[in-house]
Amino acid sequence: MKNKRQMKIGTAPLLLYLMILTAPVAWAQKQSPEESEFSRISSTSSQIAKEQATARNALTRMAEFLAKAQKYSVNIKSSYEVLQESGQKIEFGENRKVIVNRPNGLHIEAEHSDGEKHLVLYDGRQITVFTPSENVYAQATKIGGIDEAVMYFLRDLGMRLPLALLVTARLPEELDRRTQTLDYVEETVMDGKPVYHVAGRTETVDYQVWITEGAKPLPLQIVLTYKNVEGQPDYRAKFSDWNLDPKVKNTLFTFTPPKEARKIAFIAQLPKTVLQGSVSPAETGEQK
Repeated sequence: MKNKRQMKIGTAPLLLYLMILTAPVAWAQKQSPEESEFSRISSTSSQIAKEQATARNALTRMAEFLAKAQKYSVNIKSSYEVLQESGQKIEFGENRKVIVNRPNGLHIEAEHSDGEKHLVLYDGRQITVFTPSENVYAQATKIGGIDEAVMYFLRDLGMRLPLALLVTARLPEELDRRTQTLDYVEETVMDGKPVYHVAGRTETVDYQVWITEGAKPLPLQIVLTYKNVEGQPDYRAKFSDWNLDPKVKNTLFTFTPPKEARKIAFIAQLPKTVLQGSVSPAETGEQK
């Protein structure tokens, strides 16, 4: 004898129940290969678009955060490859301490792997480069602010300043203008912090950036590949000891020449008659 629960299941409800269970299987069986491929491509495209949006958001937030930061200090340990005449790439190192105090204060201490040191200062009026080992310094006047001074330092004076754009307020627009493609690599952990790893390409440089998640999207590592240079050398920078509220004094950005220090000219400031002669880096204040 059927019990009350069994009596409630009639033939029609049972058929309906079986149809509901088998409907997904039947629908899948009716899909053509073309429809299945379309579904796969649509799903893949949607995932790629989502990852690219994540990469773009991470990079934009980092750029805007640095551009708006009124002051900060950071240590940068970097390495760069130099192609030798033999075809071998040799790696050299450099340590930098960077202090930014907008709008007019920039202080950079650099030490190369061979022990040579350089000091770069800007106080809103004078750009100064000092080389202690030679006890020589060069100065150029540039009124305006950090952005103007950095661009003048690179373009007009022809000097070297790795990752110079990071200290400028124009970083967001420059990254947006120069970046041709941008991809999301992965979410990983660096120095115990969750980070986004993104990779971009410009006309001349491929770059990778590891950016911390959260309210302070700071770069922890950057790799640049100079793809149009022979040998495609890499430049790697590791950031540490970020301080978004350093205690700074204006004297930190002004230069007081040491005793017997000799003032020289930047190579771009020398007359053409001098440039045609033999001029050593020490005589021009040019950095390695």
